[in-house]
Amino acid sequence: MARKKKVSMQDIADRLQISKNAVSLALLNKKGVSEEMRSRIVQTAREMGYGPFADKTPASGNILVLVPERIMSYQDNDHFQFYHDMIWGLEKSIRARGLNAVVVPIGREMELRLELPRHCSEIAYLGIVLFGIVDEAYARVVWELDVPLVMLDSYHRGLPCPVVASANIEGADEAVSMLIRLGHRDIGFIGPANLTTSHEERWYGYWRAMQAHGIGIRDDYILTSSRSFDYTEQEIGVFLDGMKRKPSAFFCGNDRIAYLLARQLGKRDIRVPDDISVVGFDGLRYEDENGLQMTTMRVEKAKMADAATSLLLSVAGEGGLREAIRVHVAPTLVTGNSVRERPE
Repeated sequence: MARKKKVSMQDIADRLQISKNAVSLALLNKKGVSEEMRSRIVQTAREMGYGPFADKTPASGNILVLVPERIMSYQDNDHFQFYHDMIWGLEKSIRARGLNAVVVPIGREMELRLELPRHCSEIAYLGIVLFGIVDEAYARVVWELDVPLVMLDSYHRGLPCPVVASANIEGADEAVSMLIRLGHRDIGFIGPANLTTSHEERWYGYWRAMQAHGIGIRDDYILTSSRSFDYTEQEIGVFLDGMKRKPSAFFCGNDRIAYLLARQLGKRDIRVPDDISVVGFDGLRYEDENGLQMTTMRVEKAKMADAATSLLLSVAGEGGLREAIRVHVAPTLVTGNSVRERPE
């Protein structure tokens, strides 16, 4: 049997006797064509079975996984491993349902130009998983494709989109409450809450635990803003040097920050956990040169990946339901040797 020819933008252009560029502008929802022409182009794309406008039955078999390129090329191997594990978990979960995961990197220039990958208009797919931290403007462009979409690990509150994320608030509350049970009252926080929902939620979980136990928060124990997604050791060092006195414990927004903090404390002859206890979040199994293994809230990556696949297929089954559904997967407290009872 002859293989069915894949419909292209040029085929649509030829049928309507217009330019391929006009078809591209219309299907990617960009300016440059009238609304009447856009409607004709979209209708023709549906009739011809073009790309995402084709009938998305399970026979199409594809789920697009859009991933910011920067998280696929992290310089520190453990951080890279976290995201790699999540992507692999998604692929495994999607394959288990007899479907194909099409992983598509999003370069930073593409993100700034609000440029969608060609896959969004040139292949048939059931829906999209948008994984990791992307600018809200770019997430909105993906959302406006009007196809089933689930965001995984990070999201934007201004976008009424189905989301699967770690239960960051509850996890942070549990971690800080554990420190409080060990006798700690002076507890600091480090995490760029101004940049991501995950750090913002972990900051709130820290605040909630402190409030619940009637413990005040000192401003000089808190570092909640950053210009980039990752603090440098120098930034953390400057923060430490700005304190008149140090807390007995720190809760950090992720494990990378926690290990950088421990290293900077060591350079100041402050021992972890003998002098200061440190807790992280994510479950990255670093081990530094001194044998330090961080107590952390382990993000359950496989469960999150499976939840994202299930939610996307559920949304697709309801005709692309477009509501702010939130699925939070509880993290697990993993005890290392970075915490001890507060010394008397």
